[in-house]
Amino acid sequence: MPSRLSLFPMLGMLALPAVADIGEVDRLLGSSVQEIRQNRLDRALHSIDSLLERHPNFRLAQLMKGDLLLARARPISTLGNAPGAREQQDELREEAKARILAIDAPVNPGLIPEELLHITADIQYAIAVDASRARLYVFENTAGGIHRIADFYVTVGKFGIGKSKEGDKRTPVGLYTITNFKPDSELEELYGIGAYPLSYPNEWDRRNGRNGYGIWLHGVPRNTYARPPKASDGCVVLSNDDLKSLARYISIGQTPVIIAPSLTWVNAGSLGTARDELQQAIDGWRKDWESRDTDRLLGHYSPDFQSGAQRYQAFAESKRRVNAAKDWIKVDLQRLSIFRQPGNKDMAIVTFDQDYRSNNLSDQSRKRQYWQRENGRWRIIQETIL
Repeated sequence: MPSRLSLFPMLGMLALPAVADIGEVDRLLGSSVQEIRQNRLDRALHSIDSLLERHPNFRLAQLMKGDLLLARARPISTLGNAPGAREQQDELREEAKARILAIDAPVNPGLIPEELLHITADIQYAIAVDASRARLYVFENTAGGIHRIADFYVTVGKFGIGKSKEGDKRTPVGLYTITNFKPDSELEELYGIGAYPLSYPNEWDRRNGRNGYGIWLHGVPRNTYARPPKASDGCVVLSNDDLKSLARYISIGQTPVIIAPSLTWVNAGSLGTARDELQQAIDGWRKDWESRDTDRLLGHYSPDFQSGAQRYQAFAESKRRVNAAKDWIKVDLQRLSIFRQPGNKDMAIVTFDQDYRSNNLSDQSRKRQYWQRENGRWRIIQETIL
């Protein structure tokens, strides 16, 4: 038998740790990788056969089995030496790299993305996609903090992320919510057992001229287990089994979904300063609104502020007229969540329930604001009533 280093060189570079929260398929794949590294190729073949018994349509496992059988006759220089279409083999190599990265170099389970600064207590779970790792992570929001509880291999757009226009085959970057569920009875086979449409384009996408539609979390055709890391028309794609597992964490209209080029992983304690700074800015805005001092209130808004079609100048004039007619104002904010805009540390996305009361008006609404750091100060650049 050839040495393990001549078989799949990518498998010979790193040690295999125990990963507590990795999925069943990646765990079985990891066992086979471990056996290949230890030059126990017959046992590796047995592990791959066990994996294929459970998932006979798992093409990466089929490719590895072909290589392991071929290794009985001659050394193998790389993954995918068995006869086959070169393009498909290249795609499967990319899938292997992504899955092995999750096994060999998993994200420390004690870390969380800094994009999840604060989540209101009544939202139990949050989802974050790290395109650079081809992984989707699930976080539980508890009284003791945010904790990672699961992760899954995913596929994103054929041309990566950063969607800007319809048909560009890119996956958007930003904060979205899951709007509904489409069962397989309503879908073409391409989408597998179901789909969760996302709220793309959101208000920030529209403001920046991004268009397109139909960005979903969805499954795969039943004749395959998974797709390559970059293979969708812009959606985030999971295996059908993983989509079933993910369903338990989804609450329609509530579960936040962050899609990032690369998540920024930090210790939970390090988020305190950034979270407190933003919460102080939000509370300062609320208090200055209550003060009826319009100049102080407008100091919390960027000159580039926009709400719907209304720009800063029209907004400022409206606030001056409205506040002049008030004897008193009370503003209460509840169910506050704060997220970092993926890829931009100087932008935060804030959602909350607003209870506004004055001597001549009472109004309740749910709002989303985009806050931007300008010259060292956080200001509101976008506001939307949800």
